[in-house]
Amino acid sequence: MGELILILTGFSGGFLVAGGVASIMVGLGIITRFIGITHTARQILWYEDAILLGAVAGNTATIFDFELVTGLWLMALTGLFIGIFVGGWILALAELVDIFPVYSRRLGIRNGARAIVTTLALGKTAGSFLYFFRHLG
Repeated sequence: MGELILILTGFSGGFLVAGGVASIMVGLGIITRFIGITHTARQILWYEDAILLGAVAGNTATIFDFELVTGLWLMALTGLFIGIFVGGWILALAELVDIFPVYSRRLGIRNGARAIVTTLALGKTAGSFLYFFRHLG
């Protein structure tokens, strides 16, 4: 009986967290931004499936202790996709709180906002590569 209560509590907590993450993704406009940038509105069902499968895979990897034997290239590709996704979250959150317009006004920047954002993204990418390759070697 105690295990059943634990299972129900775990599932309930998982549903609450998943609902919260989904509502944040919708509120920040992350999915619509990705769809708009890639011009793939016709594949909306693929996006829904990918989000669901990603959530299930992430939960499964968190709950169960298993090891996947993959090559370095698959790990690098997975890291790239995770980095793109996290970067999308960061930029969407930054736009939500209007960080870029505030800094532009405070610093007196009139031109070059695109170059600044690109430089920030390249710096984040370079820092991630340095961190991960230093720890992998």
